[in-house]
Amino acid sequence: MHKTVEQRKQAVALTSLAAAVALTGFKVVVGLFTGSLGILAEAAHSSLDLVAAAATYFAVRTSSRPADVNHRYGHGKIENLSALFETVLLLVTCVWIVYAAIHRMVKGGVEVEVTVWSFAVMVTSIVIDWSRSSVLYRTAKESNSQALEADALHFRTDIWSSSVVIIGLICLKMAEWIPGVEWLRHADALAALAVAVIATVVTVRLGGRTVGALMDAAPTTVESRIVHAASSVEGVIDCHSIRFRYSGPTLFVDAHVLMDGRLPLAKAHEIANQVEQAIQTELPGADVTVHPEPAGDAAKTGN
Repeated sequence: MHKTVEQRKQAVALTSLAAAVALTGFKVVVGLFTGSLGILAEAAHSSLDLVAAAATYFAVRTSSRPADVNHRYGHGKIENLSALFETVLLLVTCVWIVYAAIHRMVKGGVEVEVTVWSFAVMVTSIVIDWSRSSVLYRTAKESNSQALEADALHFRTDIWSSSVVIIGLICLKMAEWIPGVEWLRHADALAALAVAVIATVVTVRLGGRTVGALMDAAPTTVESRIVHAASSVEGVIDCHSIRFRYSGPTLFVDAHVLMDGRLPLAKAHEIANQVEQAIQTELPGADVTVHPEPAGDAAKTGN
């Protein structure tokens, strides 16, 4: 089952990469042909997605490798590094889009030709991004893959930014058809700025989560779920000294449980195994290590 999930992750990441190649090329051609900064901004955004999709595919392939002598917790952290790489790329792209949009509004000089291809490329982008983001989110949830989730977040954002560009193109046509609304000619550049704002929001959210993962930030509800699962096992008096961290999609848990010190070793070992299974049921896919500790009568009575 584990291999099937890993194969599905890699297949989804590879499909996303192929879609990014096709969509980026389409946007570049149409953007250059029409002179639309909004579409070129989207092409730049898509080129970022192309690089990010490639990084995600590499990360997903590498993170599936088993632990070895140099990586005792496996290779899952590479997914977090991939997300951080995507964040940096996205921030650079946002800066470029803002600069280009402001420069065009101040200097002018580029006439945008709005054609049926201008709308076709953006509608195609929305359809493709909706399809692959849905598949990526579903697979990310199934496999608890942060890299795939970050990739899906990029493409879900592209849906909104593409919609903004379409609005900008419509405003440009209105400026041609309706006298007295020439100011709408700046709509293309304003749409590009909107793309940058949306992408920046994604950068902040993704960056915060990525840094938190790399710093082993503890999710707020995980400890209480571990305690609840361990306490549900008969023979467990207390669960304490809990440590846990994510390495890519895998959660590693280390917990100490108090048991009656008079229990035979084999029984204590059996209870420890039951605790591990209970935690894994509560947190599927977790790698759990339980340390049994003897407790006296005082510990049993809570005194």
